[in-house]
Parts: sequence; C-alpha cells; structure tokens
Amino acid sequence: MPVWKWVLLLLASFFLAINMYGGAQAALEAVHPDWLKWIVAIGDSLAMLVLYAVFVRWFEKQPASDIPPQRIVPDTCKGLGYGVLYMVVVTLVMMLFGFYKITGVHQGVALPLVTAFLHFLMVAVGEEILFRGVLFRWIDEKWGFTIALVVSAVLFGAMHIAQPGATWWSSLAIAIEAGLLLGAAYKLAGNLWLPIGIHWAWNFVQGNIFGFEVSGSDAGEALLQATVEGPEIFTGGAFGAEASVIAVIVGMAMSIWFIIRCSKKQKA
Repeated sequence: MPVWKWVLLLLASFFLAINMYGGAQAALEAVHPDWLKWIVAIGDSLAMLVLYAVFVRWFEKQPASDIPPQRIVPDTCKGLGYGVLYMVVVTLVMMLFGFYKITGVHQGVALPLVTAFLHFLMVAVGEEILFRGVLFRWIDEKWGFTIALVVSAVLFGAMHIAQPGATWWSSLAIAIEAGLLLGAAYKLAGNLWLPIGIHWAWNFVQGNIFGFEVSGSDAGEALLQATVEGPEIFTGGAFGAEASVIAVIVGMAMSIWFIIRCSKKQKA
C-alpha cells in the first residue's frame, strides 16, 4: 500500500476512534444519578469494544485479535496490579520526602468511589483503543515496534496538553512514563487488556484513593484525606502526581522492564 494511502486510512481510523470516545464521554456526562452513571459507564465500555471489533473486521478485513475474550480477566487483573503498584510506589516516595502527608480517611464515599472506578474504566478503554489499538498497532505493523512506541507515546503526551494545568513538562512526563509503559504493555501482552488495566488503576488510585488531581482535573471524592506540599517538580502540582519527576523515574523504570521483556519475547 502506498504510504500516502496508509496515512489517510490511519487518520480516518484515528478520527473515527476519537469520535467514538467523545460520544462515550458525552453520554456519561449527560446522566446524573450514580446508579445510572454506573450503567452508562459499563455500557459505553462494552459498546466501544464491540465497535472496535466490528470496525477492525469491516475496515481492515481481519478479526480484532487484540481483544481476546479468554485473556480479559487474567491480563486486566495483571494490569490493575501494575497500575496500583505504580501509584503506591510514587506516593510512598513522596511520603518519604515529606511531600505527601495523610491526615485522615473520608467516610461515606463508597458510592462516589464506585462511580469514579467505572468512569475510569470507560476512560481506559476509550484511550487504549485509540492510542494502542489503532495508532500503535497500525504503526507497529507498518514500521516496527520502536517507531510505534515513540510516536504513540509522543502523541499520547501531546493529547494531554489541553488538560487544565497542563504544561510542556506535564505532557512530556505523560509521554515518557505512560505512553512508553502502555505501548510496551500492549506489545508484550499482545492485547488491550493489560494496558487497559494499568491505565484504569493508575487514574483511579491516583485520584480517588490518594486524592491527587488526574491530568489536571478533579477526580471527585477520595478515600484518603491528605496534604501535598513541596516543589511542583516533585509533587506534580495542579496537574497531579503524574507530572512529578518521581512518577517519571518510576514509570521509566517500569517501561524499561516491559521493553526488555518485549525484546526477549521477540527473540524467543
């Protein structure tokens, strides 16, 4: 296929995926009772996965092999574990240096936490389909793992520049710590479930357990009451812990580990 045609088809696919994700976000924002948000968030997530499978089958003339039903539970759970571990390590390091201090525990937040948990499921599904299922996969198949990893990571970081409180540094941080990690996780697992799990837990634990902003936005009720004090380069400031140099270092370490595992898998 000529490069120009390939680029047009990729842009068309990316545009459709963006609109699908935007529609899911709009549907969730249009409802208000918690129980209805739960239904819409789960429904949106399932609908996006089904539409992705249908699109790949129709547009690419092949099955969507990166959403295998038999791997949904084991790989999503692994991803959730990695995402929790990531944010716990980042927060513990902040606590060690006195940047993050727990002052109490919020009571009566069970329902808001469930709402946030399911909301971040929808966010993870939508963004992983967009950046790993479409962008990364297409570039990987055309030009290989390294180019796909770098391009998808850069664009993933750039997408966050429109978020409240975003700076060039926060976008670079997201590209390094999350874009690389999620791309490598997708390549290693060969499916979307592992990066969906990481992304899902990352947002939820950061915002609704530890009480940080999530990409500059208020995540809602948090389990822990805490104070965050110190230079923004170490705390992430108004953007959240993911804009902290601590998060970048931890994310880079995890990304390198995943990339090494990918390399070993390809050589095996």
